[in-house]
Amino acid sequence: MTGIGVGSGSAAGPVARMAPPPALPAPRTVAGAEAAAEAAAVRAALCQVAADMEQRAAAAAGAAAEVLCAQALMAADPTLADRAAALVLDGTDGPHALAAAFGEFRAGLEAAGGYFAERVADLDDLRDRSVARLLGLPMPGLPDPGHPYVLVADDLAPADTALLDPATVLALVTQRGGPTSHTAILAKILGLPAVVGCQDAERLTDGRPVLVDGAAGTVEADPRPETVAEAAAREERRRRQAARTRGPGRTSDGHPVKLLVNLGALHELPAAAAADSEGVGLFRTEFLYLDRAQAPSLEEQTAAYREVFTAFAGRRVVVRTLDAGADKPLPFATAPDEQNPALGIRGLRTATRDPELLRTQLAAIAKAAEGSTAEVWVMAPMVSVPEEAADFAAAARAHGLRTAGAMVEVPAAALRAGAVARSCEFLSIGTNDLAQYAFAADRTLGSLAALLDPWQPALLDLIRMAAQAGERHGRPVGVCGEAAADPALALVLTGLGVTSLSAAPSCLGEVRAALAAHTLDDCRRLADRALAAPDAATARAEVLATLG
Repeated sequence: MTGIGVGSGSAAGPVARMAPPPALPAPRTVAGAEAAAEAAAVRAALCQVAADMEQRAAAAAGAAAEVLCAQALMAADPTLADRAAALVLDGTDGPHALAAAFGEFRAGLEAAGGYFAERVADLDDLRDRSVARLLGLPMPGLPDPGHPYVLVADDLAPADTALLDPATVLALVTQRGGPTSHTAILAKILGLPAVVGCQDAERLTDGRPVLVDGAAGTVEADPRPETVAEAAAREERRRRQAARTRGPGRTSDGHPVKLLVNLGALHELPAAAAADSEGVGLFRTEFLYLDRAQAPSLEEQTAAYREVFTAFAGRRVVVRTLDAGADKPLPFATAPDEQNPALGIRGLRTATRDPELLRTQLAAIAKAAEGSTAEVWVMAPMVSVPEEAADFAAAARAHGLRTAGAMVEVPAAALRAGAVARSCEFLSIGTNDLAQYAFAADRTLGSLAALLDPWQPALLDLIRMAAQAGERHGRPVGVCGEAAADPALALVLTGLGVTSLSAAPSCLGEVRAALAAHTLDDCRRLADRALAAPDAATARAEVLATLG
């Protein structure tokens, strides 16, 4: 069985499936006093679910706590409660009224697309919990078979996974979900092998033994004992190698490849700063802007950036300016009526609508960098043409920021990478969006996993094009997308000419070990094999077979 591989390594164990959601009873009509009592019960169920989410958030930490707080706010939304109660007063019974009200909210998120479409699983989870609470049924959630297991589900919700114990859960397999889904993010944080968007996962029954390979994106049912033993031996070697290598990234013959971390919020800062890295290759600043009615002030931004620069004193920090639009709409930066926001005013283009947003952010970055020993670089998202890169670099220099770069996320930027490279000091490739735009495939759709696979030879062609352009013009070219976290693909990227890799802190050890075990010529030969393959699956399989 195949899907989108995320996390790290492999694991084998018996399947334990998520408890199913409650079944809706036969519909019935309510009226009068019964309807009033039913409406009150619906409101109470939503309040109880919101309180449960708040309790779970209090017991969690970091990103999990933030997601659970967001779920609590969803469940406590008075608009949702009012809509469900109104349906009851119109004659619909409570369980069906809840399902219908959540369905309307769900349709709105799906229509928004991108990040918001990924959150429909969160709404579905709240719906199921509310219906179960109303009917007095057990809550759907994590199984407890009394032994370690591979968790299999249609999809996973934050409420279930926030308190997940990696000592008990060996691996994750979901039928739905994409490369940016909650499950994929969780797997990377916990260092668990996972396969999401695995359409055949519904065939996996409780107790059935499986072998999950997060690198290959495969789930093997009823594996032979010798296959499991071989996988366990590889996993043990992988862990030992990752723990053994330290220091700057480099190939076995000394070719340097900077290893950096991705950073998306301040609560991730302690773990990111403690990682054995050479700095931050992608500092996503959107966390300061999301869920706000107006942009953060110069002072607020300066304080947040200074905290990061202090934590990474003496190391590089690459700050990506605001990447609003598409799956990250902001009321003060994006238009609500764009018919196709993924192709609209997003990333650097928002500066054309509100130049002050970019000016304030650059000023805050420059002010925070004053007196810091961190090596502060800035880069613009969604650059399409060389002129945009040149204008951004000029704006950055006007604020005293000497090192400005452009992200290569649009095929046009890769095709004209030489001219873009001449306009700024470095390039950074975002493989998620570059794949999305190169293949005209929504990056959040698990059903398009084959097209979104970072091993796609056409995507590797674009990466090579950008890397070679950077080399010709003496510009470093990094990769900060999901591809950089895959040890085998990291070797291919190095062979293509990429000079730095930025990934989640938990992934760096394996990438460092892979580089240390191969020469630059090895990497180039692996890159040639991947480029010559007819498709992503073949490219991955041939490289992995070569690596043994």
